[in-house]
Amino acid sequence: MPTATPAAALLLLAAALPLLPLSSAATRCPDCGSNPVPYPLSTSPTCGDQSYKVQCDAGGTLLFDTLNNSYPITSVDPENQRLVVQPASLLANTCVTSDLVHQGVQLNSSLPFNVTSSNTILFLNCTSTLLNSPLNCSSASLCHTYVNGTAGAAACGAAAICCTFRAGGSTTSYSIRVRDAGCRAYTSFVNLDPSEPVNLWPKPGMEIQWVLPPEPVCGAQSDCDGNATCRADPAGGGVSRCFCQPGLTWDPTQGVCVESLTSGIGVALLGAIVALLLYRRHRRIQEARERLTREHFNRATDDVNLAVYVQRMVEEERIMDVVDPMLKEQASTANVETMKALGFLAVGCLEERRQNRPSMKEVAEEIEYIMSVATAEVVES
Repeated sequence: MPTATPAAALLLLAAALPLLPLSSAATRCPDCGSNPVPYPLSTSPTCGDQSYKVQCDAGGTLLFDTLNNSYPITSVDPENQRLVVQPASLLANTCVTSDLVHQGVQLNSSLPFNVTSSNTILFLNCTSTLLNSPLNCSSASLCHTYVNGTAGAAACGAAAICCTFRAGGSTTSYSIRVRDAGCRAYTSFVNLDPSEPVNLWPKPGMEIQWVLPPEPVCGAQSDCDGNATCRADPAGGGVSRCFCQPGLTWDPTQGVCVESLTSGIGVALLGAIVALLLYRRHRRIQEARERLTREHFNRATDDVNLAVYVQRMVEEERIMDVVDPMLKEQASTANVETMKALGFLAVGCLEERRQNRPSMKEVAEEIEYIMSVATAEVVES
C-alpha cells in the first residue's frame, strides 16, 4: 500500500463531510436580490419560520416591519442572530425624522425581536421635559458632538436640547420613541466608539436581535423528513413540531437536525481529523504502537493518553511533533500549515468543558475552509 500524501489524506477527511445529515423540514428562503435570507427569516409563507417575517421588495431590498412602518435591512448576522436596519432620516431642512408620524420604531413585543444594547441612540430636537429624564441631556452629551460635526443635522441646532442613551433593557428594548411632546428626531449607531471623531463614525444603523427559533411547526409527519418526528410541543400552545430523532440535535441557526458531537458521525468526523495528523500505512501501525509503548512505558499516565499528549504538545508549541514524519517529509509549507490548522481544530474538540468545544457546524465549516485552502495550493502547484 503506497504512502499517503497530505493531499491524499485530505480526501479521507472530505469523505466524512457528506455523512452529516441535514433535515429539510425547515426551508431557507431564496435570496432577495443579492441579499441572502438566512433561516429563520421568512419572506413568504413557504419558507423560513413564520414568526420571523421580513419583506423582500421588488428592488431586491430586505425590509424589517415594525408595528406601523418598515425599515431597510442593511446587514444580517445569522450566527449571532442579529440584523441592522437603517433608521429613519431627517426630513429636508428640518430636525424631524420621517417616522415621527409613526412615533418612531415600535416593535411588536409578541414577536421574537428586540432592540439590542449595542445601539447608541441620539435623541434630537427635544423639549425641556426630557431634562428630567434619566437620559444624558447635558451639554457634554454625545448628541451635541454629532450635531456640531454633521452637516445634515445643522437644522437641529447646536444649542437645542438633545439627549443620548444606550438602547436595550426591559423598558426600551421594543421601541425608540419620538413624539411632539418629547423628542422629534433621533438617529442610532451600532457599536459606536465615542472617542472617535464624527467623520469616522459608522453609518447610522439600529441593531435588532432575534430569539433562536424552536423546531418547525407541523400538521402531519409529511411536513417533516426522516430525521424528525411530528409530535405535540410539550411547551404547549396547541401545536406540533418536527422534533429531531434520537442522536440528532436541532440546529436553530440553520434550521436542520444535525449529528450531535457525541454521536457516531460526530466521533467519526473528529477521528478523521486525528487520522490526518497520525496517518500511517497499515503495515506500520503495530511498529508505531510498539515504539510508543517503549517510549512511554515509564512515563506518567497523562503522557500515555494520546489526547492529553497532543494537548500538551500544543501548549508547548510543538504540534508538528505529533505528525507522522513521512507526511512532513513530503509536505510543502502550505501542507504543514494545513496540518497545524487541523491539529488545532482537533484539540479544540477535546476541550473538557462542553461550552468550550466548537459545534459540529463550526467544525464542518472550519474543515471545509481548510480543505479549500489545501485544494487551492494543490491546484496552483
